Amino acid sequence: MKIFTEKTQIQKTIKQIKTKDLSIGFVPTMGALHQGHLSLVEEAFKNNDVVIVSIFVNPTQFDNKEDLKKYPRTLEADTHLLASLNKDIIVYAPTVIDIYGTNTIAEHFSFDGLEFEMEGKFRTGHFDGVGTIVKRLFEIVKPDYAYFGKKDFQQLTIIKKLVEKHQIPVTIVGCDIFRETNGLAMSSRNVRLKKDYKQAAPFIYKTLKAAKKKFGTKSANKVIEWVENEFSKHKLLTLEYVIIADEETLKPVKRKTKNKTYRAFIAVYADDIRLIDNIALN
Repeated sequence: MKIFTEKTQIQKTIKQIKTKDLSIGFVPTMGALHQGHLSLVEEAFKNNDVVIVSIFVNPTQFDNKEDLKKYPRTLEADTHLLASLNKDIIVYAPTVIDIYGTNTIAEHFSFDGLEFEMEGKFRTGHFDGVGTIVKRLFEIVKPDYAYFGKKDFQQLTIIKKLVEKHQIPVTIVGCDIFRETNGLAMSSRNVRLKKDYKQAAPFIYKTLKAAKKKFGTKSANKVIEWVENEFSKHKLLTLEYVIIADEETLKPVKRKTKNKTYRAFIAVYADDIRLIDNIALN
């Protein structure tokens, strides 16, 4: 396994790969890897000659400095996990200086309004930070395909818009949410859950599945009211938001329309750990 910490190093290797006309699959991560990340890497290996995984906790996408400080950094464990999957994986684990120099500031982006829905309302500047790091990583790695999980569905949609607007020559592949056996969407934050909250957290997906059934016969507003009521009765989990939105525009649904695809999005606090999830409704 090759591990690079500087962009000049990895760019030399990428140049050699490109001269051999080999395809590059890219999985950008913030580390603290789990089986959900590995499922993206496996998907990348199905369709590419070379797979590169980046491990970088990006400071510009955190609106909460405490969250950034607490975010798990487990590079040694991450590289061992990747090596157990495939020893030919190339890892890019840069420093903040390598990515940003001395100016750790996000660029400003317009994503045609996608950035103002859901997470954008609760996390100021978050998607500017996401756009900045993803664009810079694409410029360094020059992948043919890049793989992202649908757990962060809004992020996935925004990255597709980034690629479209900036004409970046990469195909974005969205991969299904990887869940623990109890239904909880896998997340690096899950390791920070205290025992009681870890046991309670599967209620999120259970409620989403029930909401999907109800969406077949009830209006979006009625389904949202039902979800809000379910969480109001829960002793440990606090609902931040639940939204039913058009998958393409991410705008909340006022009235269901034929030939449109809808998805329910949810953000919940388990103590001080913020968990997000979503489910396709049709």
